[in-house]
Amino acid sequence: MTSRKAVDETYVWIWLPGETKPVVAGLLSRETDRLIFNYGRSYLERNNAIPIYEPELPLMRGAIPPATGLNLAGALRDAAPDAWGRRVILNRLVGAKDMDSGMLDELTYLIESGSDRIGGLDFQASPSVYIPRAARAASLAELMSAAEMVENGVPLTPDLDQALFHGSSLGGARPKAMIEAEDRKFIAKFSSSTDTYNVVKAEYIAMRLAADVGLQVAPVHFRHVAGKDVILIERFDRSKADDGWQRRMMVSALTLFGLDEMMARYASYEELSDIIRQRFDEPKATLRELFGRLVFNIICGNTDDHARNHAAFWDGKVLKLTPAYDICPQNRTGNEATQAMLIIGDNRLSNLAVCLDAAPKFLLSKIEAGEIITHHIETVRVRWASICDEAELSQVDRKLFWERMFLNPFIFEGTPKPISQLA
Repeated sequence: MTSRKAVDETYVWIWLPGETKPVVAGLLSRETDRLIFNYGRSYLERNNAIPIYEPELPLMRGAIPPATGLNLAGALRDAAPDAWGRRVILNRLVGAKDMDSGMLDELTYLIESGSDRIGGLDFQASPSVYIPRAARAASLAELMSAAEMVENGVPLTPDLDQALFHGSSLGGARPKAMIEAEDRKFIAKFSSSTDTYNVVKAEYIAMRLAADVGLQVAPVHFRHVAGKDVILIERFDRSKADDGWQRRMMVSALTLFGLDEMMARYASYEELSDIIRQRFDEPKATLRELFGRLVFNIICGNTDDHARNHAAFWDGKVLKLTPAYDICPQNRTGNEATQAMLIIGDNRLSNLAVCLDAAPKFLLSKIEAGEIITHHIETVRVRWASICDEAELSQVDRKLFWERMFLNPFIFEGTPKPISQLA
């Protein structure tokens, strides 16, 4: 591996609400093993300046260290690449010999990843000149080929490296890339060589069913390209304006909790409901929506509902739940399963009876909660076949998905009769 000089600082640029051009917000610099943020004086003097996220990074002069237990403020970490993006960056900078993500430090990942990252931040070497790190236009087939090479540890050609560059700023572990078509932007997710079932179709079906039960969900599209399946997920953090793209600030639930990945196991729906009541716009409607998402995750077998898979828009004053995303059913050998986030107390069982017990935390009576559960189940049963047809899901996969991921018998254990009869 070629030795690389460690990066000691980067400037944080922000897209303010309604703007299509970024301005510099401040400087992120290394202090031993922590990254310290300072707002720039010019930013603090702006009449439209907003905190990157409050209470974590309030508008104030002087150094703002990350909270105790964190090495980097959560709102800034949310804009950093996760597992897949780090693999893309390692492929470009290091090559295929050793793909340990710890080979590079956090600041390097921030400034080596693509600029069209999730949310409304970017990281630059300059405080005065903004130079976007962009990828060249590429077909889905080219992007899929590049993603497959990264998965296999094969160094990318310069052209393929540029084609996949946007994906370097994305979160999650699965192969993906960003594309733009007409006046919309999409995240394209591809199949992986390690898949043991058709993950792309499973996610497409779950996302479509989630929309049909009435949840606020990112629109999805299914494509079959070069003999492989692709799901296109419309980005809800971008909107096209006459003079460019506006970006919406976002924070993950992990940031709302003040936790990092090592502590994510303590994240809970119960605590998230408390935060929503205290800090969110329209808390009652938001809690009902969150309860519906929890129920649907259990119905479809999405046990990967960790705190980075929940997020909120931030406009400098209030929080608002983003549309749901990353609803991906998980395969399991037995029936019993657990959710990634605790539901109530120390209980995380993937079970509808637990949801009923948690209903008061969502400002719902058990009758209202039961009605939501019943509606979700009945809608999934009615819409199942037609959405499987949309995805051209084989009969073999339908049998694999049904009552193993979707409507697994375990989710009904301990539920009252009206719900248990829907099993």
